[in-house]
Amino acid sequence: MSSPRPRRSALYMPAVNARAIEKARELACDVVILDLEDAVAPEAKDLARDQAVAAVKAGGFGRREVVIRINGLDTPWGRADLEATAASGPDAILAPKVSSAADVAAYEAGMSGDTALWVMIETCAAIFALPQIAAAGGRLSAFVAGTNDLAKEMRCRLDVERLPLAGPLSLTVAAARAHGLVVLDGVFNGIEDDGGLAAQCDQGAAFGFDGKTLIHPRQIEAANRAFSPAAEDVVWSRTVVAAFDLPENAAKGVIRVDGRMVELLHLDEARRLIAVADAIAAS
Repeated sequence: MSSPRPRRSALYMPAVNARAIEKARELACDVVILDLEDAVAPEAKDLARDQAVAAVKAGGFGRREVVIRINGLDTPWGRADLEATAASGPDAILAPKVSSAADVAAYEAGMSGDTALWVMIETCAAIFALPQIAAAGGRLSAFVAGTNDLAKEMRCRLDVERLPLAGPLSLTVAAARAHGLVVLDGVFNGIEDDGGLAAQCDQGAAFGFDGKTLIHPRQIEAANRAFSPAAEDVVWSRTVVAAFDLPENAAKGVIRVDGRMVELLHLDEARRLIAVADAIAAS
């Protein structure tokens, strides 16, 4: 099994802020998202685009995955964003407010090279079109939950527990898993609420997200911790793999390991968890 790329922490950085971009090259996040959309005022959109493109071309982000979130194609800046950023060659372009498979196709039509497409799931329409969006294929490789926009559109209360979003978030994860996509949780707005952040990171991991999007560097450590496999789980997984590797268990679908019944589905999960742990250690 090839090692998956860690995406425990995906930090939004306003591309209009050159100092923030420079700082991102030294942070412990797995993903840097250079933001041209929500974090940038209309009068600064062109500058943000130019700086994001320059940053990608300059490189220096090391192991970090570099993604550019562009403005929607229905805005005055979207098409110019897509053309310029696609040509610069980031790891992925993040498209906002994707609500249908047709939206996915529209973004893909303006892309080239090896750049992947990530999409924001942040509208009510998207929730009811998740199977079609996830099955769009092509460059699509990741879902990113946009919980602030979704809560605004639903007119629900967004607190640490996010009870009104439990259904949409679970469906987003399920649709992503059904089609082999990476899926990242939405942001936590309380920059100085360490307890709330830790609780929401744990909740996101429990939902099955691969990681969490963040709005401040001080949130990175909590996300990295919550979305890293626990040491005891890695030990157990290696025990399961070793047990199935024994010659006497080679043809068995169910075996007993340390007093527990373990099936092939547990072997698959053990191998996945080990691959994640090894990828994190290598990074």
